[in-house]
Amino acid sequence: MEYGLIGEKLGHSFSREIHNKIADYSYEPVELTLKELEFFLAEKNFMGVNVTNPYKKKVIPYLDEISEVAAEIGAVNCIKNQGGRLIGNNTDYEGLEALIDRMAIDLKGKKVLILGTGGTSDTAYTLCRNRKAAQIFKVSRNSAGGNLTGIGISSNDLKAICLSYEEASSYHNDADIIINTTPCGMYPDIGEAAVDINS
Repeated sequence: MEYGLIGEKLGHSFSREIHNKIADYSYEPVELTLKELEFFLAEKNFMGVNVTNPYKKKVIPYLDEISEVAAEIGAVNCIKNQGGRLIGNNTDYEGLEALIDRMAIDLKGKKVLILGTGGTSDTAYTLCRNRKAAQIFKVSRNSAGGNLTGIGISSNDLKAICLSYEEASSYHNDADIIINTTPCGMYPDIGEAAVDINS
């Protein structure tokens, strides 16, 4: 395999179609169990791969090097095989940053809710922190609750305060910005929304 996408379930992905349109190399989606992931990375039989759920954090111990931004986030979404050395990076940060800038959203001083707690939520949290958001909360279906009043952006800990959806609705329905990092709304369930912003 030259290039591809690795993850647990990839039926929703259009990566192959996109790469086939823009490049002349072979690009294949590869669904892997955790045990298969270990073998795949040890074998190093690829030039480069994108990484998706649920392996953005799990791949890190198998890499020889990761970029500064990937280390800050604690998640990797692409791996380059450079002469047998596996080098990880996180381009999700640049993508989200470009989207925020294109939409002219100013995060400074704002209250932000990040829906989800996976690798992409850490990317969103890092960007919000770097852009000086005043309060940042992660929202999860599996939250046991936490400090309901807020988190200071001075913290270097990527473990943001995590709330349940009920807590977020009750205490933080005045949030300025909501960032969805959950699978909700992805193909084929494109009509779904994690929250109703009109309620």
